Amino acid sequence: MRRIRYHSYGSPEVLALEEAPVPDPKAGQVLLRAEAIGANFVDTQLRRGMAQTELYPRPLPRSLTGDVVGTVEAVGPDTDPGLIGRRVAAASEDAFCDLIVADARWLVPVPDGLDAGTASALPVAAPVALGVLRAGRLAHGETVLVHSAAGAIGHLAVQLAKILGAGTVIATASTTAKLDFVRAQGADVGVNYTDEDWPEKVRLAAPGGVDVVLDAAGGEVLRRSLDVLAPYGRLVAYGAASGELGSIPVTDLFALRSVTGFSLIAAQAADPERAVKGLAELTEYATQRLLRTAVHARLPLTETSEVHRLLESRAQLGRILAVP
Repeated sequence: MRRIRYHSYGSPEVLALEEAPVPDPKAGQVLLRAEAIGANFVDTQLRRGMAQTELYPRPLPRSLTGDVVGTVEAVGPDTDPGLIGRRVAAASEDAFCDLIVADARWLVPVPDGLDAGTASALPVAAPVALGVLRAGRLAHGETVLVHSAAGAIGHLAVQLAKILGAGTVIATASTTAKLDFVRAQGADVGVNYTDEDWPEKVRLAAPGGVDVVLDAAGGEVLRRSLDVLAPYGRLVAYGAASGELGSIPVTDLFALRSVTGFSLIAAQAADPERAVKGLAELTEYATQRLLRTAVHARLPLTETSEVHRLLESRAQLGRILAVP
């Protein structure tokens, strides 16, 4: 089978298409034949060797993570054989392959007729979007600020904020096209975060302050987001797309503001039952067409380098898929 890996850090050209043996699923695992693979921006940072983003260091050579939609071809020992032939979605640490091994526990059944783009969001992107909103304790009618709102997770967070009853959703993005896109996802207000005065524009939209901020950028965006929070407002950090995790002085929290973080891996480990219920909830939203993933591009597996160039250009609207 074919697999994408890199043996050194660098530009997208270090991504290599290799031949590899078909993996054998172990107990509790399944083997999937990939139909579509959702790419993750964080892999562009890891590929460049940005150690500050490393929460789970792994040695070279390295594979690419992703969210795979596919059909179960085989199961490991002590795994339900009834899964064979089913269309499912799963996250993988070695996703850019023709065939991948996945943990049967976290498989997401894909409803009939659901498009591959939306299905690809069910294992990770949508659970993260839902998780950060829940971590922010969003209440009905509150104001939410979603940073990086045109991305794979951000545009789902905009939709879910509305589904969960947010009163006003303010979305930030970097271009006019992206701002038009996030409004089409349900955002009430779009703000260009490349403008120096973006916090003032957020305050104009939410004079009393923002109740919940969702931030995957880190760095200066994280620091300045504190200033737009309402009293008792909550900021949820869940990434560092800027390449800088950022830090916040404790004294900044004395103004009745709070900061928390979210990791899907940690959430699944802490409360697996709740995580499984979240997957079922998101699948129902997708089935009802309340939650939809925008697909910016579909490219062959052989063009994974171009997938990374698109991700690094920050020009995509929604998700980019690789197709074996």
